Amino acid sequence: MQNHYLLSDDAFETQFEDCSLNPKLFSHEAHIRLAWIHIKKYGVDRAITNINSQLLNFVVSVGARDKYNKTVTVAAVKTVYHFMLKSNTDNFKSFILEFPRLNKNFKALLNGHYSMDLFNYEAAKKQYIEPDVLPYD
Repeated sequence: MQNHYLLSDDAFETQFEDCSLNPKLFSHEAHIRLAWIHIKKYGVDRAITNINSQLLNFVVSVGARDKYNKTVTVAAVKTVYHFMLKSNTDNFKSFILEFPRLNKNFKALLNGHYSMDLFNYEAAKKQYIEPDVLPYD
């Protein structure tokens, strides 16, 4: 079990937003959880806005500004939302078990929708680029 589960959804969201969350707790799975929390509470459009802003603040606060990628951030929220629409659960632990691709093969999942390596494409880091490959699901 990952350590971010030691925090309630509200505490996790608050600590991330005010940049007091221990960066060691912010794993890939924690990124997915944050998207899940925001989508449930605010809807997908506001989740995208919130997470972009808060993630940029967070990475700057921990000295990792170069890790921010706007396309990956927006695409990740949209991907989590896509799977939430298919989900049969109302809690994150069950959700991530229901869709293990989100946790185990996320990079390949996103890259399957882009003809470029969006994780290393400089333009993708600064602005959102729409997928240019049709979904295969």
